Amino acid sequence: MNDDTNLNTDNHSTDKEQFEQAALHYHAHPRPGKISVTPTKQLANQRDLALAYSPGVAVPCLEIQRDPSLAAKYTARSNLVGVITNGTAVLGLGNIGALASKPVMEGKGVLFKKFAGIDVFDIEINQNDPDKFIEAVAALEPTFGGINLEDIKAPECFKIERELRERMNIPVFHDDQHGTSIIVAAAMLNALIITGKKIEDLKIICSGAGAAAISCLNIICALGVNKDNIYVSDSRGIISTRRENLDETKQMYARDTDATTIEEVIDGVDMFLGLSMPGTLTEDMVRRMAKDPIIFALANPTPEIMPELAHAVRPDVIMATGRSDYPNQVNNALCFPYIFRGALDVGATTINEEMKIACVRAIAAMAHVEATPAAHSKNIDNTPSFGREYLIPGPLEPNLIIEIASAVAKAAMDTGVATLPIEDLTAYRQHLSEFVYNSAFVMKPIFARAKSAPKRIVYCEGEDNNVLLAVQVVVDEGLAQPILVGRPAIIESNIKKLSLRLKDGDNITIVNIDDDPRYKDYWQGYYEKNKRNGVSIELARRDVRRETTLVGALLVENGDADGMICGTFGHYQLHLKYLQNVIGKKEGISDFYSMNAVLMQDRNIFIADTYIHEDPTAEQLAEMTVLAADQLRRFNITPRVALVSHSNFGTSDRASAVKMRKVFQLLSEMNVDFDFDGEMQGDAALDVNIRAHDLPSSKLQGAANLLILPTVDAANISFNLLKTATGSATIGPILLGANKPVHILTPSATARRVVNMTALAVTEAQDLENEQK
Repeated sequence: MNDDTNLNTDNHSTDKEQFEQAALHYHAHPRPGKISVTPTKQLANQRDLALAYSPGVAVPCLEIQRDPSLAAKYTARSNLVGVITNGTAVLGLGNIGALASKPVMEGKGVLFKKFAGIDVFDIEINQNDPDKFIEAVAALEPTFGGINLEDIKAPECFKIERELRERMNIPVFHDDQHGTSIIVAAAMLNALIITGKKIEDLKIICSGAGAAAISCLNIICALGVNKDNIYVSDSRGIISTRRENLDETKQMYARDTDATTIEEVIDGVDMFLGLSMPGTLTEDMVRRMAKDPIIFALANPTPEIMPELAHAVRPDVIMATGRSDYPNQVNNALCFPYIFRGALDVGATTINEEMKIACVRAIAAMAHVEATPAAHSKNIDNTPSFGREYLIPGPLEPNLIIEIASAVAKAAMDTGVATLPIEDLTAYRQHLSEFVYNSAFVMKPIFARAKSAPKRIVYCEGEDNNVLLAVQVVVDEGLAQPILVGRPAIIESNIKKLSLRLKDGDNITIVNIDDDPRYKDYWQGYYEKNKRNGVSIELARRDVRRETTLVGALLVENGDADGMICGTFGHYQLHLKYLQNVIGKKEGISDFYSMNAVLMQDRNIFIADTYIHEDPTAEQLAEMTVLAADQLRRFNITPRVALVSHSNFGTSDRASAVKMRKVFQLLSEMNVDFDFDGEMQGDAALDVNIRAHDLPSSKLQGAANLLILPTVDAANISFNLLKTATGSATIGPILLGANKPVHILTPSATARRVVNMTALAVTEAQDLENEQK
């Protein structure tokens, strides 16, 4: 027994040491620290230098002197937050000083940038005198659009924040207080929904009376908790009216009681709020709490009681902690990036109580909507849904910025503290979505058109969880009328498992081909059309029962659907075979082609042919280029085509170079209405300076946005390398040349990509309908 105990201790020590070394390496390499300053303007020549600095910089300086509000237009101030501390209460480390706190402040800056696109200067002030600290921070107002106070000990933090809010005309927000309190309040509201308890009747014990604890109590009382139903305990025990020398924040929650310990008042308590230290709450105390006890044990890294201990004595407990390895993590990252995003975007002069409450309600509401799977991930088996273990969304939920920032911005405008009010909140939400999803800006015209006249889109893999998540978004956004192919019992079971709001006959239609009156007509029609393509009567009967892509194609071909999405399971070529046999090619088009888009921060690149033709002919490539260019116009993008090769304007006579040269000739003879050039190397395609040097007479202006490559290997490798190396969002594969709006995706397709391709299929169906009219 002793040997096992020692072994476990040794293993734990080793894990801890390894983690500590990994943390040090993370902060030291490849360059020290976690942040840098990156210019947002080009500085490539003497003119750029003159505009950026002397003499050009004098012009905006004088404009701002004339009208100070123009600082938001000509400088980064309106998107710049100061993360400021004196290092007196750093995480669980205590008063470690300003310099030692710098890694934490840099980390805060990273979160601001990552989650909300907000720039940060971290400022560590070596000053513990609150009055001098206030003077130093107040003098920084011209620099920042907002101030995030961080890791300042109580009770000084209350005075510092209060006086800075009075003196400064920009938002001042002490995250240790309000960030935690906002998340706690949101989690509490949802816990009340689950338990059926009324907020005004809630009996609460709060262990801890520091900045976060007092702020939590203030906000839940603002939401309706009765202050007379709260007991607060600090390091000296229950705060009562008999205690002397209480500061003003503790006096607010002093009770007229003889009790001195939590244990004395725990009987029948509905909620325990812990912001203190490990072991404060015992298993016996948990047993004595009311039915469905709510325990938020937020001490870090070890909570007041470990969740497994609480659950062991009270299976009906609802738990939250500050840890990421347990459900319901109370994490300030859920709040501070987005409350500042909304405040900065409307030029708020403060963050008031109404803005905080709006943040609370937005976070609480988000837990009732299905969680978004991680970006670039198709694994959704553990995607949580609202319940005892999902009171609040996770900190990586991408839609937080859309819901919270817009709610905060609206509250700021409603309460009169916005100096730059937003006229169109719907457009603002769209702008926020463009930050979340790289595809949002490119897809904007597609989504707008799709919503204007939704069409019937059939999803061949209707049982797939990612498809179902996508369909929920499609329904919510009003993009299409979804038709799901699959077994109804499986589809409905998966809908329930994912806590979706989809209902057959209401907002979706399920096609069960095992019990569909169209089955006989479908298999007979398929047989007649393909009896000389190796399809027998028996094969037609069997395939129309089991091959969902074939079923989807028949729905579209027979006018029972307007478009189709398939390919989230199986091989691309197998899906293409059924489309060839049923849908066929557009009139005048000789073949099918595929195209993908990589949506990077600074450019969007479409690449073809990524999946179908191993070694296409020059004639096929020319036809594909015309089809691809037409598709780019659907996105409101002007095509700029590069015919890419290892050769650069005749430097090689290998077969692939000669082929791309012929494509150029064919396109020239066709008098196409878009700019193109080639054959050229990849760097010349994307860098106009290289192209200008190699071929000054090139008519292709600017960087190419459509790359036509000589083989499927070249196209597919280029697409996947660009996608992975840049971590970019993608669109596609987009099928070109089909007679109807149909697209074959790949098994790696995320729910977001399914949504994007749905909207694209709808616009194609709209165009086809207009052509037929």
